[in-house]
Amino acid sequence: MENNTRQAVRSKATPKDFFLWAGAMIALYVSVFSFISLVFDYFNYAFPDPLQYYAPDPYLSGVSYEMASLIVLFPLFLVLMRLIHKSIERDDTRADVWVRRWALYLTLFIAGATIAGDMVTLVMYFFNGDVTLRFALKVLVILLVTGGGFLHFLADLRGYWKNNPAKARVLGWMTSALVVLTIVAGFLIIGTPWQVRLYRYDAEKVSDLQNIQSEIVSYWQAKQVLPAALSDLNYTIVGYTVPTDPQTGESYEYHVTGALAFTLCATFNAPTQATHTLGERALPVPLGSVKTVGVVGDVWTHGAGQTCFKRTIDASRSAPVK
Repeated sequence: MENNTRQAVRSKATPKDFFLWAGAMIALYVSVFSFISLVFDYFNYAFPDPLQYYAPDPYLSGVSYEMASLIVLFPLFLVLMRLIHKSIERDDTRADVWVRRWALYLTLFIAGATIAGDMVTLVMYFFNGDVTLRFALKVLVILLVTGGGFLHFLADLRGYWKNNPAKARVLGWMTSALVVLTIVAGFLIIGTPWQVRLYRYDAEKVSDLQNIQSEIVSYWQAKQVLPAALSDLNYTIVGYTVPTDPQTGESYEYHVTGALAFTLCATFNAPTQATHTLGERALPVPLGSVKTVGVVGDVWTHGAGQTCFKRTIDASRSAPVK
């Protein structure tokens, strides 16, 4: 009787048990979600959907956040689980605390519900005729990840990994290797952080040139003449100042080549990334509130180094402001 009482007391969950398991499960769920989302982004990038007008852009998606989540939270999950297992090795009654059972059963429930939802989605898309290679790969990833997780934690509940620690270590190393390879693939797709910074500089330069072009058109609308220099566009009353190259701080090049023609030049770090254009079409240039004025050759595809964009105001579509 006394032994049973001591066993019951020792099996009670402590604050340490609760926070170890809570931290491990949160880290696991976020890691799994980030892993699946990251792989989905790779599929979207490799197999663009022709029915989507806007091509997937890894620089604007959550790829960076997903990679960061995996880099930080997956090792944290491994460390917390290592602490939990060591605690169980020292005191095997830690395997019977309620928080462990709840965590494992909750994970099994989530994995099972995800698998069921995945199959429902697969059937729905099949009836809609939208079953593509990209979608099939996504379904396969969800099945493998959630199915693997379900089997792993079911085996844990039945004590399989406790009785086979060598296999548990091998599985841990294999899972870690898979996560590392997935993260490395992200660097191959979106580039290193230094490359991404250069791409962001280039994107900002294109945005600046689009803004300057819009101001030039507005200037021409108001005065029926192109500005002689970019400094003519500065308008202190409304607080507008011509932007400069964010990387060098120097002014962009501007040349008047005709009554309605001009060129804008900037120096870029790399060619236009494929996902920044819609097929062969450049992203549309916003003209602010000017709806009736267009320009000829409004494309922003560039190479590495200095690129000049030739523009001609389309007078047939212009409406001078009076």
